[in-house]
Amino acid sequence: MNRETKRMMQRQEKAGADGSTSSRRDTAVAASRRRRSRVSIGGFFGEVRHEMRQVAWPTRPELLNYTTIVLGVLIFMSLFIFGLGYACSKFVQFLFNK
Repeated sequence: MNRETKRMMQRQEKAGADGSTSSRRDTAVAASRRRRSRVSIGGFFGEVRHEMRQVAWPTRPELLNYTTIVLGVLIFMSLFIFGLGYACSKFVQFLFNK
């Protein structure tokens, strides 16, 4: 943290005189949050199931469209990189054969 940032934070009363941004109270609050945030295994999987229900899953036509695009780009890039490698190898062979 540079001097300007320390001075700005001191003006905003977010930092102590030494420039440190945390106090004992802040660390105690963070520690209590960590203790409270622990969840049982069943609670974890319940939360995962809840979050998965909120996911906007693609429809079948969208999925097929995206899959086609990805496979097309994959094939194109594979052929492009193969072509570059082949051309470079032929160029190097041409240089050494001369």
